[in-house]
Amino acid sequence: MTEQKKPVFGIQRLYIKDSSFESPNSPQIFRHPWEPKINLDMNTKTKQLDAAVYEVVLMLTVTTKVNDEVAFVAEVQQCGIFNMENFEEEVKNQMLGAYCPNLLFPYARAYIDNLVVQGSFPPVHLAPINFDAIYQQKLAELNANSDSSSETESSMH
Repeated sequence: MTEQKKPVFGIQRLYIKDSSFESPNSPQIFRHPWEPKINLDMNTKTKQLDAAVYEVVLMLTVTTKVNDEVAFVAEVQQCGIFNMENFEEEVKNQMLGAYCPNLLFPYARAYIDNLVVQGSFPPVHLAPINFDAIYQQKLAELNANSDSSSETESSMH
């Protein structure tokens, strides 16, 4: 009987790959009563960097309109490099698709909030996201389509 190695998980680095803030209708937008309509677009992307090293990118775009005019668009690509050794394929995929984005989300949410406040707008408090449910939904869709690739991407609107 061979001895099975224990799974090892580690965070090598958390970082911002890209970010932007636009307020295309300022300063006129500040004259409108603040009754915002907020839209969140979210995507995740996973890329294998080495035998047991993966980059996970969480992309958030917050678009806020007032009176059908864009008040601001705040975007961030919050990334992490994760070491994952000795995991079963199914568990590894779940960690890359749900656990790692869950670790990245608080950083991305705080970064978006900071961009918005520095743009002179009221803070945006993004609600927690159930990455496990999103992962399960995408897994069900992939199983239905029987598609597979080395680079996966998921999105939520």
